[in-house]
Amino acid sequence: MPDMCGRFRCVMAAAGERPLNEVQFLTVAEVASVMRVSKMTVYRLVHSGHLPAIRVGRSFRVPEQAVHEYLRESYVGVESA
Repeated sequence: MPDMCGRFRCVMAAAGERPLNEVQFLTVAEVASVMRVSKMTVYRLVHSGHLPAIRVGRSFRVPEQAVHEYLRESYVGVESA
């Protein structure tokens, strides 16, 4: 297996190690709506590895929890002086 963590394990880690039948998957369009960005931005995040996804045919599915974790980790808080 390549040096990467392997797509299945990356998705499982992003899903919080829950069984796949309990994971809620979102389409690219749904992720774009939740994040309020374009679908192209979501595709870039998936292809760069910043957002884990699985491929179903020619489309991608992203674990809902992975979207929430990405947003939480990307949050930029404002510090008061």
